[in-house]
Amino acid sequence: MTPPNVNTLWGEIIADELAKSSVDAAVLSPGSRSTPLTVAFAQHPEIETYTQLDERSAAFFALGRAKRTGEPTPLVCTSGTALANYHPAVMEAGRARVPMLLLTADRPPELDDSGANQTVDQSNLYDGSLRHRRTLPEPEVHDRKLRALRTAISRGVATTTATDPGPVHLNVPFRKPLEPTVETDDVSDEWIDAHQLATAGRDGPFVQTTRGTPTLSPGERDELAADVETADRGLILCGPADGPAPGPDALAALARATGFPVLADPLSGLRFGSHIDREGVTVLGGYDGWAAGLRADLTPDLVLRFGASPTSKPIRKRLASAARETPSLRQYLVDPTGGWREAEFAATDTLVADPTRLARSLADRLTVPETTPYADRLATLDADYWALVADEDRFFEGRAVADAVADAPDPSTVFVSNSMPVRDMDRFVRPSARELTVLGNRGVSGIDGITSTALGADSASDDPLVLVTGDLAYYHDTNGLLALDRFGLDATIVLINNDGGGIFHLLPIEAHDTFEGQFRTPHGLDFAATADLHALEFTRTSTRAGFHEAYAASLERDGTQLIEVQFDSEASHEVRDEIQSRVEAELL
Repeated sequence: MTPPNVNTLWGEIIADELAKSSVDAAVLSPGSRSTPLTVAFAQHPEIETYTQLDERSAAFFALGRAKRTGEPTPLVCTSGTALANYHPAVMEAGRARVPMLLLTADRPPELDDSGANQTVDQSNLYDGSLRHRRTLPEPEVHDRKLRALRTAISRGVATTTATDPGPVHLNVPFRKPLEPTVETDDVSDEWIDAHQLATAGRDGPFVQTTRGTPTLSPGERDELAADVETADRGLILCGPADGPAPGPDALAALARATGFPVLADPLSGLRFGSHIDREGVTVLGGYDGWAAGLRADLTPDLVLRFGASPTSKPIRKRLASAARETPSLRQYLVDPTGGWREAEFAATDTLVADPTRLARSLADRLTVPETTPYADRLATLDADYWALVADEDRFFEGRAVADAVADAPDPSTVFVSNSMPVRDMDRFVRPSARELTVLGNRGVSGIDGITSTALGADSASDDPLVLVTGDLAYYHDTNGLLALDRFGLDATIVLINNDGGGIFHLLPIEAHDTFEGQFRTPHGLDFAATADLHALEFTRTSTRAGFHEAYAASLERDGTQLIEVQFDSEASHEVRDEIQSRVEAELL
């Protein structure tokens, strides 16, 4: 059917080009100026739409889908403050290298700097987080403009998933009429038929983007292999998998070929999975508890680092001190973009190479060692650490996080909040061969949008979802719960409620008078009311037995269950401190 006006044509071509670029879903927020886009997406047979009332929740929902799929889920909103609410998620996507495409509607350009209602300068709103931005041409029935539009859309999608993936912002100005009503005869059957390349596009993307894979030359690879072969205490450190990360098979091959133990961040994609049980592969997860006190003879003399900066502060600081103690220590940062993600400034080398290809090519170049004493010593230390942690029978926040992960379905998606939950996961959740996809927002580490990101990830997978979140993060994003009923999603939400910002107990400010009212900020909220509002099943407990009973029941039922586990944050920190004191006294 011929579009009734040029704006409708414009919206339909944008949706069509996105579908031809393999986009299969979009997140929309209601608004007037974006009407041509909203109608086009809603009517496109190959694009599933998720309409979110709150733009901040919408953006984090799209972020979560992209984390799970590796592809962008376009965002559509109206002009004015709507797009400002995308900003926190854009910042996270930019730092965490997550594909994101923003299509923000705008007034026509002559209204810029005019005081016109709901008109803002969109040009530099997301500066510092974008991989690309541009304002699309104004809608017009013009062959060259339509080809330019298709080119901009296909290139925009490709840029979101480039070697340095991240957000792309396309500003889309529209004049009235915005609705699909007939106002002029500019768009005719004859014109459409005469300009098929512009109006129908190609079978695939209008511009097909093929990117090479950054890799080391054979000589550079051989030089690296020689350094690896001479290392007595080599280590592989895998941080959060922001952007391209070594696949489990490639990582396992590298670990086996080098004999190096692997320290796997819970968000690396490598702490869980079948590679854990492979012969010759040593994956360790307790280092957050023992790294700070490592003796000099147990510190590495060569480190291969993949992914973003590790969640664990102790391992970051211990490697920095080791670099000062041993100037010959080599730390190789593997990053396909050549970016720098090492805030201790102790690394010695950047390897601009695809992590999976580098891991495989290096493994192929090396001779598999018969034994690795260093790996054996660290594995023994790690096993002793987990035995010590298991001896702690008090129920504290870290135990609740560990139990939630240990009993999560196999397979499942586990999303963990920032602040203390992700730190507890790092310190108290042991590597496992179960197929768990563990996700979090560690790019800029905010507590906003956690629920929405988790539900976005859930929308892209058939695996069960377990969300482990803190009380402040849950409070920040209660709007995100609308997605549960709206999109037919199910989740088990484990709410660690310590009545305020428990993480601030880790800071020196704890000893000052302003701590309670200005930092920990107890809120006293009854979260059962949120369950009533969103028709969730609600359970409150403060015991391990009560948690296990509620958790097991939730995993067996359809629908969403909110399990609030109450703790005293200071008591939980005392348990953490006592465990750490035992580690230092008995293991180091």
